[in-house]
Amino acid sequence: MRLIPLSELTTRHADVLGNDYYDPTGSTAYGLNGDRIGTIRGALAEPETGRIRSLIVDVGGWFSSKEVVVPVGMARIEGDGVYFDNLTKDQVSGMQAYAVGQDYSMDAQYADERVLRAANPQYAMDEQSYTRDRGYRSDDALYQTPDRLQLLEERLIVNKDRFVAGSVEIGKHVETRQESVQVPLQREEVVIERHTVSDARPVTGDVRLGEGSQTMRVDLEAERANIGKEAYVTEEVSVGKRTVTETQTHTAELGREVLDVNKTGEVRMDGLSGTDTSMGAGTLGRTGSAAGDVAGAAGNKLEEGADRLRAMGHEVAGAVTGNPKHDALAAEDRAKANMNNDQADRDMMDADRKI
Repeated sequence: MRLIPLSELTTRHADVLGNDYYDPTGSTAYGLNGDRIGTIRGALAEPETGRIRSLIVDVGGWFSSKEVVVPVGMARIEGDGVYFDNLTKDQVSGMQAYAVGQDYSMDAQYADERVLRAANPQYAMDEQSYTRDRGYRSDDALYQTPDRLQLLEERLIVNKDRFVAGSVEIGKHVETRQESVQVPLQREEVVIERHTVSDARPVTGDVRLGEGSQTMRVDLEAERANIGKEAYVTEEVSVGKRTVTETQTHTAELGREVLDVNKTGEVRMDGLSGTDTSMGAGTLGRTGSAAGDVAGAAGNKLEEGADRLRAMGHEVAGAVTGNPKHDALAAEDRAKANMNNDQADRDMMDADRKI
């Protein structure tokens, strides 16, 4: 089966992949004993299903410049790294060099497989049963999807930095006001006292009225206010800083990865209880409660709808391309949908009995 780069699928065949696929491009690659050997440069996938079959590994840690194609079954995905626990430098030296974008021929694929199968007994396969006509086998460990995929979620990381939020300048200016003050002032007044002479007596001598008049001058004194001003210290100002704490609320949108499990046929799975209902059909653990059965039925109904949508997609692709393989895939998806529908009915019957 011809494989094409995953990047080509994501750009030209988005209808095949949808939104749920795993792209390991950019992950750090580790070889035997956890030695860092390079970087994942991409992946090769089936054009019909989008299923990743091989990883393109830049082995710059072992060779100055070489990229090889390693079957996905040899990979162990953990965190942001891809581990090839059984891959050695000697094996890589015997593998075909690959350049991103070139056609990975069947001859090159089988040549690389023989190098890896010969060095790793767990990937060995009878040559007679493994032929080019059979394609990928479900029991071939070399191409089985890694057992472990870590699901990630985003969490808020709060950092703080200091910035100048404002400044204060202290100065002074003069403002005036009118103020009145009561000042007691003294002044002199003339006091004229007149007394009547009771025993009037004559003036001796030759006296003529009006002659010899005398004028008396009396100077009067008074106080006046002299107003002055004097500055006093009435207040002292000092400038300092203090730290206060206030709580602000910030909102951000976070994403998390949830597990998708695709089930074929009538399969019951254990060990998945406690997961949320956003997982694929049949992934809720059977806890024995009616609620669990109802949730399982709902999940199977969702999976049935997804299978029927996939069947319709294959029917359309078969009508456009004339490839009978799409008709076979559509029939397979319809069969899965029927099985999921039957399983949903059985789950609802179990729930009714428990209630």
